Amino acid sequence: MADSTDDTNRPGSDSLRQAALDYHRLPKPGKLEIRATKPLANGRDLSRAYSPGVAEACLEIKNDPDTARDYTSRGNLVAVVTNGTAVLGLGNIGALASKPVMEGKAVLFKKFANIDCFDIELNESDPEKLADIVCALEPTFGAINLEDIKAPDCFIVEKICRERMNIPVFHDDQHGTAIVVGAAATNALRVAGKSFEEIKVVSTGGGAAGIACLDMLLKLGVRRENVYLCDLAGLVHEGRSEDMTPQKAAYAQPGGARGLGDVIDGADLFLGLSGPGVLKPEMVEKMADRPIIFALANPTPEIMPDLARKVKPGAIIATGRSDFPNQVNNVLCFPFIFRGALDVGATTINDEMKIACIEGIAALARATTSAEAAAAYSGEQLTFGAEYLIPKPFDPRLMGVVASAVARAAMETGVAARPIADMEAYKTRLDSSVFKSALLMRPVFDAARSAERRIVFAEGEDERVLRAAHAIIEETTDTPILIGRPDVIETRCERAGLTIRPGIDFEIVNPENDPRYRDYWGTYHEIMARSGVSPDIARAVMRTNTTAIGAVMVQRGEADSLICGTFGQYLWHLNYVTQVLGTPDLRPVGALSLMILEDGPLFVADTQVHAEPSPEQIAETVIGCARHIRRFGITPQIALCSHSQFGNLDISSGRRMRAALEILDAEPRDFAYEGEMHVDAALDPALRERIFPGARLDGAANCLVFANTDAASGVRNILKMKGAGLEVGPLLMGMGNRAHIVTPSITARGLLNMSAIAGTPVAHYG
Repeated sequence: MADSTDDTNRPGSDSLRQAALDYHRLPKPGKLEIRATKPLANGRDLSRAYSPGVAEACLEIKNDPDTARDYTSRGNLVAVVTNGTAVLGLGNIGALASKPVMEGKAVLFKKFANIDCFDIELNESDPEKLADIVCALEPTFGAINLEDIKAPDCFIVEKICRERMNIPVFHDDQHGTAIVVGAAATNALRVAGKSFEEIKVVSTGGGAAGIACLDMLLKLGVRRENVYLCDLAGLVHEGRSEDMTPQKAAYAQPGGARGLGDVIDGADLFLGLSGPGVLKPEMVEKMADRPIIFALANPTPEIMPDLARKVKPGAIIATGRSDFPNQVNNVLCFPFIFRGALDVGATTINDEMKIACIEGIAALARATTSAEAAAAYSGEQLTFGAEYLIPKPFDPRLMGVVASAVARAAMETGVAARPIADMEAYKTRLDSSVFKSALLMRPVFDAARSAERRIVFAEGEDERVLRAAHAIIEETTDTPILIGRPDVIETRCERAGLTIRPGIDFEIVNPENDPRYRDYWGTYHEIMARSGVSPDIARAVMRTNTTAIGAVMVQRGEADSLICGTFGQYLWHLNYVTQVLGTPDLRPVGALSLMILEDGPLFVADTQVHAEPSPEQIAETVIGCARHIRRFGITPQIALCSHSQFGNLDISSGRRMRAALEILDAEPRDFAYEGEMHVDAALDPALRERIFPGARLDGAANCLVFANTDAASGVRNILKMKGAGLEVGPLLMGMGNRAHIVTPSITARGLLNMSAIAGTPVAHYG
């Protein structure tokens, strides 16, 4: 949550103003640029991208207009259109001055739903002429997002465009706001124990957003006669002529002129889309018990939450600000409703699609908060209730939940020109676009579901482990076992908003007091007695060392695999894993990290185990890499990397790599490998062919094996920090899947991925 006392976050502060201006100006002006999706590096590319090759795509589209989606970007392209007549709280600032807002909207489309956008600012104040211009844009775009057009002109523009265009037209100020308000109201009523059908609604503001919100509340069940709309002229009532529009007139109440203070008595829901300070504390005092107050004026709401709670402590409050709970933010809606609409080729966005959006957003808030959202909003309480009615914009599940619900509603109502045959696969694809590891991990999760395995987590009190355990219970057939103090684990589950509880949903091993303590230290002493470990030392280790406890559990058959390392040094954990679980047949071979990059996966080894591996250890690492790479459904292409390239330097790494190649070549192998070589030669087949024609690799290597951990770990960290790589792992090779040691930077989703790897029976990967 933003600190409201921090000048850098206070609206209107000089520091915020300068920071915002610098953000827009540096390092290059604006927030958008255009990038090509195809290479244009030579004459052949040019002949395909432009004349003469481009004519083929043009003719295909002429013959079948629907193929524009296949040969152009139109199917994923939205226009954000405005005339700048009602921009945020700035009013009619004109088309040009509105451009930063429209660029920002385009950025949000791309960030949250991977939708490409052009912002279009038009110098046209006549609504019918504006609608004509927008309609003429239909060949270019897959959908239109109308933005910041003043009322009542926005109603006219939207109506004309919806009637004439065969693509979705959505006025976000109206319908986006209405959808998020609908989701927040759905959950607020659930918390308050009330229903749409019985509540009294009082609203201020008769603009586009206010009217659309009231229209949506009626669709959700609010009775028309229970709605009281007020504006600057007071209550909208029958016979009133001042500042009236047809949209306002639809909510006219019988009787004469009255003010907000006259109609607020007994109201269950106040909906404010007007201005600061409109709702007074004495008005709140007149509202029903447990009132719902949506004070959405920005930057200063109709009433500050603390003032409302002074007179109504049980009030459920939402605002438009990020520094209070329950921010009503359209970004929860518009990227995902457009994503679903575009993906099914919807010809419009209808009421059923909007309600599906509402239901998806509301349901997500009631579910357990994702680890990613918890990390993005560290310190905030994200547990469903009066302080958490709607999910946070950075909850990555919004894409899969909301877009798929919208797409399904479009198909069910017959407005989808390209229905999706497999909705489950579609949702999985949406999730994969947000969770970078999802697609690559699918074969691993599928294999893990074939057996129920018990995964023990050494650091069971860590919140990341708790979230991973919750996901394991929800998404897999595995059983998590957590090592930690029960009271600490229960408290942290409650604080994180997790519904799982120790002793009910998962097993706990309490190092301070567990009935198996005598058996555990006895087992550890038996294993280590001839390594200088006395009974007293064994007892002390089993009281304090959770990695050793987890390893003993696996050794005793009480768990199938151990995951440790969320804090501490890798080799420290490896020492205890090797002590307890190592055998002549099971010994650490190397650590393999899967780096998921923008252009695909890249495996890196050995990142942790052998500082300066021998040729034999390098060969074992290569063999282990090939086996584990196949677990992800990928064909191994392994490069042995060194500063020496195909024998051109007589250095230690080159000699060890060449010796490892001899060991590998001594027996038939069912995977491709080559070396020793530089990393660029491994990743660039053309360069490799010039240097060493006829090399055994086919295309770019997908696995780099290094001659020391400094190089391997350095490459891994560079890819994470500068290449935006997502790491899965490291996988501890050679231990028969009985233990994996992660690193302290791992996330909750990373732990879930590791649990799936640990949960895969050895038979699945050899």
